[in-house]
Amino acid sequence: MPRRSILLFAGACIAIAAALATVTVIVVTGRERAQAVAEGTATGQPGVGGPFQLVNQEGQAVDQSLLNDKWSLVFFGFTYCPDFCPTTLTALEATRQRLGDAGDDLQIVFISVDPERDTPQALKDYLSSDGFPPGVIGLTGSEAQVAGAARAYRAFYEKVGEGEGYTVNHSLTVYLMGPDGRFRSAIAHDLGPERSAELIRRVMARG
Repeated sequence: MPRRSILLFAGACIAIAAALATVTVIVVTGRERAQAVAEGTATGQPGVGGPFQLVNQEGQAVDQSLLNDKWSLVFFGFTYCPDFCPTTLTALEATRQRLGDAGDDLQIVFISVDPERDTPQALKDYLSSDGFPPGVIGLTGSEAQVAGAARAYRAFYEKVGEGEGYTVNHSLTVYLMGPDGRFRSAIAHDLGPERSAELIRRVMARG
């Protein structure tokens, strides 16, 4: 093969190898990031959280200042949720207990994605049920208010079905918010109390 052809072939091989390496880095990095979010180890402060106007289970209007001066675990659900919501509430309380004294500075905030059925009284009855942790803050509002809060947190929800028997599909991520009301970390709903507590301790230590 002529020298010029050999050089051209070698150059083409180097270019292809570089391109493949770049693609590999992008793919691996993307997978690692997705895995970190799934495991609840992704931290930082992306565009999650922000202003909202809602109503608590006592019928009082509240806004994002509710998150000030305390660490908060925020998640979206609804009182007719058959499994994930009650399981998550129980797991978050177990997480708070594992934090010891640090758990005293951690509040749980449950935002309904079913404003049609979840009135303040419905939330109050639900959260005061036996087996649920005490002190959970339940929030609801008009359809527009709930949609605005969900957008702020990049939370997905979708009404499925018609009539009284409809359900609501929704994202399951728990959002750890700092005492300044800003996002600190995503926590996977199935991470488990022990690992969730370890993650929260690390994030709290960073402030």
